[in-house]
Amino acid sequence: MSHDNPLQHPEVQVASGRGYLLTFLISTLLMGVSLLLVANHAMAPFGLMLVLSLCAGLAVIVQIYFLMHMDLSEAHIWNTVALVLTIPLFILAIGLTAWMFSTLYERTMVMLPTMHGMAGMVH
Repeated sequence: MSHDNPLQHPEVQVASGRGYLLTFLISTLLMGVSLLLVANHAMAPFGLMLVLSLCAGLAVIVQIYFLMHMDLSEAHIWNTVALVLTIPLFILAIGLTAWMFSTLYERTMVMLPTMHGMAGMVH
C-alpha cells in the first residue's frame, strides 16, 4: 500500500491530540495514586505490590492503545503481532535478571572459614 501524501498514511490518520492528552492524564493519575500509596505506607507490602503492579499494567495498556494505536485493524496488525511476540521475550529477560540478582550473593561470595574453625589453627 503506497501513499503519495504522507498525511494519508493510516498510522498518521489515527494520531490525535485528544488521544495523547488522554493517555498523559490517565498515566499521570495512575502514577500519582501509586506515589501516594507508597509515600503514605497505605497498605501491607504484599497488597501494595499488587496494587502498584495493577496500576503499572493499566498504564501500559492505556499507552499501548492510545499512544501506539495497537489494535487488530488491518493497518496495525503487524505492529500488534510484533508486540505480542515480544512480550514473552521481555518477561523471560526480566525473570532471568531477577533470578540472577536474587542468587548473586551465593554465586559470588567467597565463603570464609568461621571463627570457630580459625581458633583451632591459632596455637
